[in-house]
Amino acid sequence: MTNTESVGGTAVDRAANPGLTLAAVAVVQFMVSLDLSVVNVGLPEIASGLGFSDAGLTWVIHAYALTFGGLLLLGGKIADRYGHKRILLIGLPVFGLASLIGGFAQEPGHLVAARAVQGVGAATLAPAALALLTSTFPSGKARVKAFGVWSAMNAAGGALGVLIGGVLTEYAGWEWVMLVNVPMAAVALALAWRGVAADPPAQRRGRPDVLGAVLATAGMTLLVFGVVRTDQHAWGSSVTLTTLAIAVVLLAAFIYVERTTARDPLIRLGLFSNRSVAGANSYNLLLGGAMASAFYFVSLYLQRVLGEGPAMSGIQFLPFALGVIVGSVIAIKLGYRVPARTLLVGGGLLTAAGFAWFGMMSADGSFLADVLGPSIVTSIGFGLCLAPVVSTATVGVAPHETGTASGMLSSTRQIGASLGLAALGTAATHRTGDTASLEALNDGYALGMTIGAVILLAAVVVAFTVLPRTGPASQTEDEKGELVPERE
Repeated sequence: MTNTESVGGTAVDRAANPGLTLAAVAVVQFMVSLDLSVVNVGLPEIASGLGFSDAGLTWVIHAYALTFGGLLLLGGKIADRYGHKRILLIGLPVFGLASLIGGFAQEPGHLVAARAVQGVGAATLAPAALALLTSTFPSGKARVKAFGVWSAMNAAGGALGVLIGGVLTEYAGWEWVMLVNVPMAAVALALAWRGVAADPPAQRRGRPDVLGAVLATAGMTLLVFGVVRTDQHAWGSSVTLTTLAIAVVLLAAFIYVERTTARDPLIRLGLFSNRSVAGANSYNLLLGGAMASAFYFVSLYLQRVLGEGPAMSGIQFLPFALGVIVGSVIAIKLGYRVPARTLLVGGGLLTAAGFAWFGMMSADGSFLADVLGPSIVTSIGFGLCLAPVVSTATVGVAPHETGTASGMLSSTRQIGASLGLAALGTAATHRTGDTASLEALNDGYALGMTIGAVILLAAVVVAFTVLPRTGPASQTEDEKGELVPERE
């Protein structure tokens, strides 16, 4: 049914088919979340098929996570400026075309470039889709239901990505971990074209902070690149030191731009004076770094050390997915009585214990002895952390900045994933050395998981010392009512 209203003297089509809008957003969120995990089980096949080195293989993940996390805030501001539907209709073809090109990659550089462009597309899709959902379902039970579907698709994409990736890799070829996005992007494009209303762009306050986004993304990319390249150039070499120095200069320039020259900065740096914002983002950065490494190392351990096929490896990740769900449900139930800081400390300790257990994996081990137990412990702990860190990140934030605070949390998760995987992957490669024996590979993966446990303990220290002592984790959500699903 069509309905119009006047905005600035112009008739704007506010008609939307809520069902089609919800379906489009659900497909987009599932696809974006899926792409963060679907390649993990296919990594050994990708490495052998395209000739990746162990260190170079991590860039299949870095390329997506860095561009996605680095450009997420800019993507949201561009969508606000030029219209959410318009940006969604641009981002979907970009994402789908990058996936298609990646599926036909013949060299490592081709796939890494395709993954980077996927990240650019995702950085525009995710905030535009969420904004459309917010405007289409402004209040009431329909809003709760809509955001429940969005949250379910977000969780399902991440949880099922490893399983889907394993099945596709074994029975269709690794190329399909990329190509699977093409039909989903096409379906989402058709649904959005037909069912999403053309929304009016927000009032333009200034040019989008493109320079800030470029500086931040380039600085983080060089930082990760410098760490990863230590497998070829020592930490004290001129190449490594120069790369890291340039990265620091770029990141310092980003801070300068945000503080002094940007009319509409990506991040108002004053937000970090809020202990909840600073603590939650620091915690999330460390948590993201550890968890990305867990998927990476465990996937390689199952296939390269235990000799499992991609499909079976995907199936063996299911207990982890179920554990995250269990932990999330427990966090919700405890959130009415237990402070968020307590949940983050407890969840971080439990996750660290699971990582330490993973660190005892052996070359002659088995799924039941070396993977199942630590998977359950780690996943439940991780699930306990998810909701509290999201709710904490917006405590005390002005209403007009809650979107920025939420987007910043998503960015730190992706950036943490790249930095953590770069550091831990490099450490594992150094431990493995030039030998390809099962014992050497096992030692490298075990070291990576042990360092991950230390990173998680650092996150616990942040939660305990930086985050303020507050009431129940659900307190902020109760006060603001219908904003709860939006933050999930």
